Amino acid sequence: MSAQKDCEFLVKRARELVSEDPCAAKAWLITARTLYPADFTIQYEMYIIERNSERTASAGRLLYDMFINFPDQPIIWREISIITAALRSDCQDKHAQFLRALFETLPGHVQCEMLLKATEQCFNTLEKAEMLLLLLKRFPESVVQHGVNLGETLLDAETLWPLRLALIVFFKLSVCDVLPLVLKNVDMRLPTSLIQKYMLKAAEFYIGYVTRGPSPDVQIHGKAGKHLKRVAPLKSPGVSRGAQRYIIDGLEKLCPLCHEPWERLLDILAVAGACEWQGDKGQRSYVDMLQRVKELFRYLPGLEGDTRSRCCSQIVICAALVLFRSAFLYVSAVQPALFQGVNGLNSGPWVLVEDLSSVYNDVEVERGAVKHAHKKRKLTDGREKTMSSDDEEGLGKGRGRHILVNKTEMPTWSETHEGFRTAKESWTLLHSHDGLETEFKKICASWKTDSWLWFRIFLTDMIIYQGQYRKALSSLHQMASMQHPQPGQQSPSGQASLEHHRALIQQASCHYALGEYRMACDKLLDVVGGLVPPNQIPAKILEDQGRIKTKARKGNELKLLPCTSKHVLPFCLQLMLACFKLRAFTDSRDDLSLGHVVVLLQYDWPQGEMLFLKAIEKICQQGSFQYENFFNYVTNIDMLEEFAYLRTPEGGRIQLELLPNQGMLIKHHTVTRGITKGVKEDFRLAMERQVSRCGENLLSVLHRFCINEKVIIIQSLP
Repeated sequence: MSAQKDCEFLVKRARELVSEDPCAAKAWLITARTLYPADFTIQYEMYIIERNSERTASAGRLLYDMFINFPDQPIIWREISIITAALRSDCQDKHAQFLRALFETLPGHVQCEMLLKATEQCFNTLEKAEMLLLLLKRFPESVVQHGVNLGETLLDAETLWPLRLALIVFFKLSVCDVLPLVLKNVDMRLPTSLIQKYMLKAAEFYIGYVTRGPSPDVQIHGKAGKHLKRVAPLKSPGVSRGAQRYIIDGLEKLCPLCHEPWERLLDILAVAGACEWQGDKGQRSYVDMLQRVKELFRYLPGLEGDTRSRCCSQIVICAALVLFRSAFLYVSAVQPALFQGVNGLNSGPWVLVEDLSSVYNDVEVERGAVKHAHKKRKLTDGREKTMSSDDEEGLGKGRGRHILVNKTEMPTWSETHEGFRTAKESWTLLHSHDGLETEFKKICASWKTDSWLWFRIFLTDMIIYQGQYRKALSSLHQMASMQHPQPGQQSPSGQASLEHHRALIQQASCHYALGEYRMACDKLLDVVGGLVPPNQIPAKILEDQGRIKTKARKGNELKLLPCTSKHVLPFCLQLMLACFKLRAFTDSRDDLSLGHVVVLLQYDWPQGEMLFLKAIEKICQQGSFQYENFFNYVTNIDMLEEFAYLRTPEGGRIQLELLPNQGMLIKHHTVTRGITKGVKEDFRLAMERQVSRCGENLLSVLHRFCINEKVIIIQSLP
């Protein structure tokens, strides 16, 4: 007890002198250590003085002595944990730099042993993994002994850590840090199955990172402290403070390590491929890689055994990566708001639909006998000859189809189209052989690609491109179930309605292509009901439509349409016109459909003039026409003049019932007066009033038509 008291006295005396006379304090401790060399407290006090004075060499020697002589002291491991934390940190403050320099003074074998034992002291899986990674980086020779185990631990962590953010950090460690160390080590002889597992996990991580959404719960960028309060999962009771700290640290490190993720994934694939496929050093671009696997595919049927299995794996893994990258390039262009950090150069979202530029010019107007002298135009009594993409389901199955787009509004279309084409080509390759398809489905099941909304968007557009409209409708319904926000989440402002409109427009386009016109109009009218019509028809759109009209189209083209009111409302009107046109110009009489066509033709006037003349021709052939909504929605001056002319002797005295309840009025005037003078007067006054409405906002008139007449419009279609 006397010796213990003497030690305590000497240490106490040294502490008292530290601030006043550091040399005296040091002398007291040297004396104490000489008298009591086995006392830990004395040596630790000496270390503290040297450490606080930032004397690197002397502090390092004392730490080394304590590590060798007192390995079981908890306070030593607390000090070592502070030093190793500085080693793992990117912090560049003065104290962190001193701690790193202190560690460097230790002999190499002591550093290695210290890191290994410090790893054993860690009870938190994530902290332990980071410590072991530090060991592997500083001592590459330890990769052979510890690399595979660390990799397996990290890859299996997803079953232990249900938190998405924690998994991101685990994946970052395994993919960005551990995997390159293991694969590049020439002394490692990894089994094929493990190499494939590493590659697929790397791909899963990078694809998940680059396609992450904008929701707050998956926010990655910026200082982690700013996002801590926004990350609810970190407050889960099963996550310790230490785990939270390491998750936050990992988030801060994640972004710079994931720079150019697609290129980093390509690098990993090249290294792993050199191990896995023996001699194939990997391709330097995704396009090259696709060409390579297409060449391999030609030899696949003639291979057997392990060679066939290895070739099959290479084709599937490489083609799958090309598929997902190319699909991402396409979807990030047409719907950039789905992804975090993607600049919307092409605005968006965009929707792939049937091209309707031929809706006005596919009716051949033949020269005939019926003339309208005051317009100096000739009408025909010939029958309409038309064919549109709905006449043959899946026309051409996508071969030779073109996707029309306004390149001014989508300046990156060339790259976007190339992404779509390459992704489609990769998908076809993966489904061209039973063995490839089976392996690819395993990858999709493991990654749960069915839950990837962005990938479902690509698949739907690809199916539409192939003309498989029934299958596309099924895909769209599946997509709708994926777009409902999770509890507690909110979509970005306006994004939910845009997504909803986009799905409805695409459904309507598919129903139209299948000849299901009532279903098509039902979807369209739901869209129109949620739109606010622009104040006027944008001149730019009319110019574009005029330019498209001059080109010869086959009738089975597709169009990439911006999902905005100024583009969507005109498309809805065109598609409704396309639905009614075939019905209006059949041999049988259908005045209601013909009236709807007249109303809808006003939008693109005078582009629809020839089709309007076809309608006038049919009315003349019938000798009468009844459409009681005429004066509610027809405000085009040329159309009003034409109908007024039909009532004249020169126009054929066509009986027009365009006023509400006009049939009853005609009967009433016939009984009481014997003539229809009153009806004629009513028609003249109504026409005069209608002319005064010609300056109304046409889009507002047509929007009102869609809203007010929704039931009649739908019921008048089969």
